[in-house]
Amino acid sequence: MGVRIQPSADVDERADIGDGSAVWHLAQVREHAVLGRDCIVGRGAYVGPGVRIGDRVKLQNNALVYEPAVLEDAVFIGPAAVLTNDLYPRSVDVDGKLKRPEDWDALGVTVREGASVGARAVVVAGVTIGRWALVAAGAVVTRDVPDFALVVGSPARRVRWVGRAGEPLGEAGGGRWRCPRTGETYAEEAGRLTLLAD
Repeated sequence: MGVRIQPSADVDERADIGDGSAVWHLAQVREHAVLGRDCIVGRGAYVGPGVRIGDRVKLQNNALVYEPAVLEDAVFIGPAAVLTNDLYPRSVDVDGKLKRPEDWDALGVTVREGASVGARAVVVAGVTIGRWALVAAGAVVTRDVPDFALVVGSPARRVRWVGRAGEPLGEAGGGRWRCPRTGETYAEEAGRLTLLAD
């Protein structure tokens, strides 16, 4: 199937791009980044050095994924979303000298399988977005997001549960939740949601 890289994209020769993946106009993929199979890196998106991206991941236009982020399989990062890597950003050190990469320790974001981060959302360094969670457009995520949680606002807070289809779940009684699209059933316990086996 091959890899498609647009001529205007900047892909470092030391990056590893999986079969079937596409890197679109003006996107940049830095050294030692790893993208799995069938990924899409949209126009103007940025993938930092050493970032690890699984299979079937979509980075929409102008998404910024800073090192050392890890995105598992089937993750969606919306347009202009930002995954940061520095809790205490400064341009200079206390002596007024321009900071260099060796002057700080990058702290990456982890996005678990199937999770989605909406347009213009910001995820603060060190946060983990749980499996199949959904971060609303414009949210500012400052703490970990549980599996299947829908979070909104600044700072982001959970307002609903969502299923693997991305739609809000309906209450089914007894701490159970059901997906209106798939019929899958989930159990809630101690603020966590688990998909029940068929």
